[in-house]
Amino acid sequence: MTTALYLPEENIDMIAATSVLQQQAADIRTRTINWASYMQSQMISEEDYKTISTLDKSRGTYLAQNSSQVVKTLLNLVSHLSKDSTIQYILVLLDDLLQEDRSRVDLFHETAGKLKQCIWGPFLNLLNRQDGFIVNMSSRILAKFACWGHETMPKSDLNFYLQFLKDQLATNGLAYLQEMAQLAKRTQTIIVHTHGQHGNKDHHGHQYSPTLAQLQQQQLSLANESYREVGGGMGSTSDQQQDGKCVIPNNEYIQSVARCLQMMLRVDEYRFAFVGVDGISTLIRILSTRVNFQVQYQLIFCLWVLTFNPLLAAKMNKFSVIPILADILSDCAKEKVTRIILAVFRNLIEKPEDSSVAKDHCIAMVQCKVLKQLSILEQRRFDDEDITADVEYLSEKLQNSVQDLSSFDEYATEVRSGRLEWSPVHKSAKFWRENAQRLNEKNYELLRILVHLLETSKDAIILSVACFDIGEYVRHYPRGKHVLEQLGGKQIVMQHLGHEDPNVRYEALLAVQKLMVHNWEYLGKQLEKDNENQKQGAAPIAGKA
Repeated sequence: MTTALYLPEENIDMIAATSVLQQQAADIRTRTINWASYMQSQMISEEDYKTISTLDKSRGTYLAQNSSQVVKTLLNLVSHLSKDSTIQYILVLLDDLLQEDRSRVDLFHETAGKLKQCIWGPFLNLLNRQDGFIVNMSSRILAKFACWGHETMPKSDLNFYLQFLKDQLATNGLAYLQEMAQLAKRTQTIIVHTHGQHGNKDHHGHQYSPTLAQLQQQQLSLANESYREVGGGMGSTSDQQQDGKCVIPNNEYIQSVARCLQMMLRVDEYRFAFVGVDGISTLIRILSTRVNFQVQYQLIFCLWVLTFNPLLAAKMNKFSVIPILADILSDCAKEKVTRIILAVFRNLIEKPEDSSVAKDHCIAMVQCKVLKQLSILEQRRFDDEDITADVEYLSEKLQNSVQDLSSFDEYATEVRSGRLEWSPVHKSAKFWRENAQRLNEKNYELLRILVHLLETSKDAIILSVACFDIGEYVRHYPRGKHVLEQLGGKQIVMQHLGHEDPNVRYEALLAVQKLMVHNWEYLGKQLEKDNENQKQGAAPIAGKA
């Protein structure tokens, strides 16, 4: 198997002892399966019965002497048995064999090839089962088969598997957010009720009301406790509430899903397939919400390994990676999250082959206040030398980009970030006189973004600024009205005339007036021209008469 780079393991060998998956696996290992009953009912062959029975007792020795038969038996059992508890046991056994020795992955591939069996099919089929453990353990084994051997996953199977991982992340992320929202409501109700019962007095007997910060802190503490129980595997995996703590069955495997992705995206052949199923958008969508720091780290790790491919590094910020990671960097307290974000930023500057792309990334980081965060990080001491080196590298690159920054570069970066604000450049008449026509560059890229923001954003400031900029573009570019109509922008601006926010209504009204005034000026010039033509044409006729 070929990979684009050699990466440190970063502790993603998928044996996290505290995960829900591993806790369940530990319980499953202690089971005793009555293989004799399967043979007596002719559900398995005598040959498979002897192999699995012996494997249960002396795994290492028997596997070394009968490797082909063991592989054949395990694939047969996974393919033909259906009882959940038995399938769980076989999957744990198989996963343990691979974990003990990675070279066994190639053994499975080679043996399956000799037997003319598909090694991927049985495990891909198990992804459709209802049992969460079977689904996630099968996914884990598929990732190992795809990454630890010399044989890569076929394209059709790869697209199916990556789509599965993406959907699992999206589903689990949504379940987590919904549960946290419900938990926050319950917590606030409990806090208010509790303070009401105790007369809202402190230990000196004085009246008090909890501050918003105190309420949020108590909500966050309970939310983190709930998440640790599930996301960290420290609690029960049942779907009932236990000891007053909230268990999230739909979300309990999210770290396992993320680990599979961490493995898959280390292989360069799989990266473009992941982008092809719109995987980056899913990662960014989840990271833009409040998820546990461990999940944050795992998903940002996925972005990091993607940026080792120069083509992907060049396109990464089209998914708003820099603004999202800049927000997380400003809030995060965990050193490992800080380290992986800085590593992503460094790759976004180092890896693109086009220097203009690296420059755009630098400007985007400046626009998202990354320089300020770097100055804060420079004051801290880190045990990890990589963090210090990355902070120094990024500070130097961003400072240099600031010195070379033109007003239009600054404006273009702000628009591409999607985070419009009333920065000085918007209100500069000189800027618009000199640069309005530049909004036509790259097939109207910036103008299209402004129209898209008007159509999709819910933020009143973004909508106000976008309306203002479109008005200035039309005012200073003669064909602006025509271009805007072709892009569908005129109707979208007019829709905001009825917006609930008065500032948005005001800027939309101004933009519409500029559109109309531009049209009146054009009509006025046409009327003057027509009048002149009529006068010139009338004079000779009068002379002849």
